[in-house]
Amino acid sequence: MKVTVCAVGRLHAKSAERLLTDDYMARFDQTGRPHSWGPLNEIEVEDRKGGGMAGEADLLRKAVPKGTVLITLDERGRVMSSPDFSRKIEHWADQGRDLAFVIGGADGIDPTLRAEADFSISFGAMVWPHKLVRVMLVEQLYRAASIRAGTPYHRV
Repeated sequence: MKVTVCAVGRLHAKSAERLLTDDYMARFDQTGRPHSWGPLNEIEVEDRKGGGMAGEADLLRKAVPKGTVLITLDERGRVMSSPDFSRKIEHWADQGRDLAFVIGGADGIDPTLRAEADFSISFGAMVWPHKLVRVMLVEQLYRAASIRAGTPYHRV
């Protein structure tokens, strides 16, 4: 199962967010590989024409690999525990589906793109900066792979 994170904005090469994202992506690839989870890829898009959320949505649509399960990160999405998230990913993996997680820009995800999503998740009622959401998502993907692998990373 290939996993793609499509996000608005670029993480600076030496930023704390970039270092954390890269670390958790590498951990996911290593932990998920024996279970056919991965690779985990990242596609960053920027709306240089200033099209707002609609322009970002067009770029994100183009970035999402065809035939994947489209999952948005949105404050209106479903709040899940880490084990529930892991089981959901395992379910899609068992179906032979690839996944694409979409993170919008500072104003969120355009409503038309949200409506196209197969699933939507939220990291709670608080609004998080989109750069931190990326770190949190890849950490949760790694945690899900760790739960699937039975490693001690996730402790109940």
